[in-house]
Amino acid sequence: MAAATASTFSVGSTLQCGSKMSPLSQSKATSAQFNFNNKLRSYSGLKVATAFSLESESAFSGKDSRAALQASFACKAQNQSQRYSANNQISSSFKVAVLGAAGGIGQPLALLIKMSPLVSTLHLYDIANVKGVAADLSHCNTPSQVLDFTGTPELAAALKGVDVVVIPAGVPRKPGMTRDDLFNINANIVKTLVEAVADNCPDAFIHIISNPVNSTVPIAAEVLRQKGVYDPKKLFGVTTLDVVRANTFVAQKKNLKLIDVDVPVIGGHAGITILPLLSKTKPSVSFTDKEVEELTVRIQNAGTEVVDAKAGAGSATLSMAYAAARFVESSLRALDGDGDVYECAFVQSELTELPYFASRIKLGKKGVEAIISSDLQGLTEYEQKALEALKPELKASIEKGVAFAQKQAIAA
Repeated sequence: MAAATASTFSVGSTLQCGSKMSPLSQSKATSAQFNFNNKLRSYSGLKVATAFSLESESAFSGKDSRAALQASFACKAQNQSQRYSANNQISSSFKVAVLGAAGGIGQPLALLIKMSPLVSTLHLYDIANVKGVAADLSHCNTPSQVLDFTGTPELAAALKGVDVVVIPAGVPRKPGMTRDDLFNINANIVKTLVEAVADNCPDAFIHIISNPVNSTVPIAAEVLRQKGVYDPKKLFGVTTLDVVRANTFVAQKKNLKLIDVDVPVIGGHAGITILPLLSKTKPSVSFTDKEVEELTVRIQNAGTEVVDAKAGAGSATLSMAYAAARFVESSLRALDGDGDVYECAFVQSELTELPYFASRIKLGKKGVEAIISSDLQGLTEYEQKALEALKPELKASIEKGVAFAQKQAIAA
């Protein structure tokens, strides 16, 4: 989805599928790729570059995920298992539901998801005003069908048969508010929505965006446990925005080509629990101690930077929608069989003594295939101290979420 908001993007004709291709296979893959390029041009309405240079990279690496998706299609052409039909139309096959689709994040997120060639049906749910959003989106000439669902009576229908559920529902942060201030309102919203997910699409990937993510993910996990359908591999706290910001700020600071920059971000999704591992930046780049501190603090406080800049008019909605769409696209690619999909996410983890932790993960058809532990090896002294410093705050946020869910269960 990295290209979704840009006017141009680069994809390629040099395929790197991990093995050499026969001339016949090369011809088939090139033909498939040409057709895929044409379909993207006609279906998205985007202006696409005509000179291509493709590298089949992971989504986490910061490479254009649409290019990575194209690489996946081209590699499958090599094996004669294209995901599109005989007439070269893309065979979209996944259903996505956005819960909170009429909100500041939900609307741009829904637009970006509708642009994905892997989405066949997009379900938009909110307590009000979603019908107009759906009507508006349905006029976009992309293949996915848009359906609207309003209010609690229609929530179950919105979730039936869905493969990926994205939850941006909740109140936004305003000047002076901390993510903890959002807890009492958003905790109840997440609890109610996840209960409906458990009842109607328990096998779906669940993407939690509603803040505070450090607490709402444990709430979701407890609700799913109580329902007897908890699968830790399919529950994700979306922390992609921290990665997007880290990549952007580092590229700006070091005058690097943004598409090449890859900064893993671990910990949680609030304040000091956000820890960019600048020593693990790719391409390799050196930072002074002052640069490390300045960049780390800016990445940690970037949400507040936007809240203050909007002066009461909202929080980070557009960048969050962009980052969430990137994570959705990565999940769909994994569900589609792409074996090279990596992202950072806040998930159940054994990397530390904490039950949930954000780190780089490998995504597959069943969710989290692997948690990448190597990023936590060889940390600098600054990063190691920051890691230890974030643990008490993250632990408290996790316990707050668990306690809330358990108290609600007892009351019920």
